[in-house]
Amino acid sequence: MEVVRADGRTPNQLRPLACSRNLLHRAHGSARWSQGDTIVLAAVYGPKAGTRKGENPEKACIEVIWKPKTGQIGKEEKEYEMILKRTLQSICLLTIHPNTTTSIILQVVGDDGALLPCAINASCAALVDSGIPLKHLAVAICCGLTETGSVILDPTKAEEQKMRAFAYLVFPNSPLSVLPKAPSAVDDEPGIITSVTHGLMSECHYINCLGHGHAACAKISEFLRRSMQTQLPGDLSKST
Repeated sequence: MEVVRADGRTPNQLRPLACSRNLLHRAHGSARWSQGDTIVLAAVYGPKAGTRKGENPEKACIEVIWKPKTGQIGKEEKEYEMILKRTLQSICLLTIHPNTTTSIILQVVGDDGALLPCAINASCAALVDSGIPLKHLAVAICCGLTETGSVILDPTKAEEQKMRAFAYLVFPNSPLSVLPKAPSAVDDEPGIITSVTHGLMSECHYINCLGHGHAACAKISEFLRRSMQTQLPGDLSKST
């Protein structure tokens, strides 16, 4: 059964992507990432000396602070902070600046679905802008599962509310990275960095989401690469 989307997109079509960097002069790095009307501004501060209690002083510490568009931070936002922290820790070279803390602050500007993947993409662009040492970049996508079992990519808020289930998937940037390969980075990059599912999804449907998500992230990787290579500070790169 053919999936009809309100905005006219095909099931595998992403919303227009846009990325701009070096927007906040007091931050060590910043990026504004948008996917359609979902927009997140990420700011990086650090590394600063010292780590929080309970953190390993032999490694760098990553701190994530989520700021909703309106209202107070809730349970869902706390979960987003935890997922972001674990994801960013996995791509940062934590042994280069031991006993330091790098803070990433995410400000939600607009939320029209697939908010967490947008925030992850914004965070990675801001980390590059800050010069924090990375093993590789990460690119994120939301795959929604309709009531009929079809997979749609990058759903809007209205589409998310009608989904049977959806998955947030984070993959390493494709091998032709925008970053030079770090000597201490492993040669074999992981197939997937982070996977978070909501709702009921069979193994078959999940594997289907992985296939669609991986193909979509290859497109996001290419957009990110072009943005990093050609963008001057403050310029805006767009892709449809």
